[in-house]
This record gives sequence, C-alpha cells and structure tokens, in this order.
Amino acid sequence: MAFDGTWKIDRNENYEKFMEAMGIGMMKRKLGAHDNLKITIQQNGDKFNVKEASNFRNIEIEFTLGVDFEYSLADGTELSGAWTLEGNKLVATFTRKDNGKVLKATREIVGDELVQTYVYEGVESKRFFKR
Repeated sequence: MAFDGTWKIDRNENYEKFMEAMGIGMMKRKLGAHDNLKITIQQNGDKFNVKEASNFRNIEIEFTLGVDFEYSLADGTELSGAWTLEGNKLVATFTRKDNGKVLKATREIVGDELVQTYVYEGVESKRFFKR
C-alpha cells in the first residue's frame, strides 16, 4: 500500500497552536515541535502496524480499520477511536478520555510526502513527512 514505509518528519504547519489547543504546556510544545518523529507503517489488508520513534518515546500501535482502539499521545493524553480508509486517505476520529472532546486526524500521500492533518477545537495543524 502507498502508506508502507518509513517516514521522517520534515516540517510542521501550525503545530504549536494545535498543541496549545490540546492543553499542552509551553515547554512540552517547544520540545514537541522538534521531536524528530519517524513513523514506520506496514499494512496487511485492513490491519496496520505503526511504529512511532521520537526524541521522547518509541511505541508500536496495531489497529484494524473501523475497529476502536485506545491510544496515548506523547504528553499522556488518552484517546479512543478508529481509523478508516476513505478513498486514498486514512481518516480517524478519536475522543479524549479526560474531556470527551474530539480529535480528527487524516493521513494521505501527497506527491512524495505523507501529510498528517490534525483538527482539534477548530485548530488545524499539518505535519509533513518524507521517506
């Protein structure tokens, strides 16, 4: 699948504002903006294995399209939700466990980049990754 591979963060757009909307403190926002995130994605049918490696943590997530699972952000925020495939785009809706608010995320291949978009409380951010 097009998502398969190892993707390294190249640049962010509005990421600090997004983290601020999420309630992440200033120090963690500054560190998070320079996390050197690397994502490795492997797809097998409806099943995905995603490894995230950054300056702060290394985790492995396995999920099946359309099936809810629990996930914890690097700052400890706990979420539950599911990824689906809409055309060539991975789309997720996650609900925060602490306040019930919704975080939407998408992953899509645009040219030679993986573009990850987040929307929370009306604030949109994009992170751009290269193989």
